[in-house]
Amino acid sequence: MLADDLLLSVLEEAISQVIHAFKNNRKVLFCGNGGSAADAQHLAAELSGRFYLNRPALHAEALHCNTSYLTAVANDYSFDVIYSRLIEGIGQEGDILVAFSTSGNSVNILHAMEAAMQKKMITIGFTGHDGGKMAQHCQYLIPVPAVETPRIQECHMLLGHILCENVEAGLFQ
Repeated sequence: MLADDLLLSVLEEAISQVIHAFKNNRKVLFCGNGGSAADAQHLAAELSGRFYLNRPALHAEALHCNTSYLTAVANDYSFDVIYSRLIEGIGQEGDILVAFSTSGNSVNILHAMEAAMQKKMITIGFTGHDGGKMAQHCQYLIPVPAVETPRIQECHMLLGHILCENVEAGLFQ
């Protein structure tokens, strides 16, 4: 994976977009399901708290952390719109959505990406294998060359840490 020049080039472009967003007082929103939600929350914490450097906090958050909102929307509307409704409410042009779906076909993730694109947000998709339907819904697709969910998620965390490290260095070193 780390020898894949195309994947690394897209990751580098995504990192540049995140740096640009933070320099312009924009926010980075993360979403995923299951283990991917845990990865999203982990990486949001790396950016909002700290990675290596003691530095100012960055506006990064995982969209699934408000369980009252999540369960109300899933119950009243559909699980398919839990992220897209929140993006409709808080997303702004120039913000970034970082979405995780190992298959690339999670309906709620695809709806989130559609909502983000309607808001003129930048969309970054972490997925596996061929990207699934996500490939058509994001500007920066980062597909891990694997088909097994655990391997994809392990690689997502490696690539996510690379993103966090380089964003932090790009902003504060």
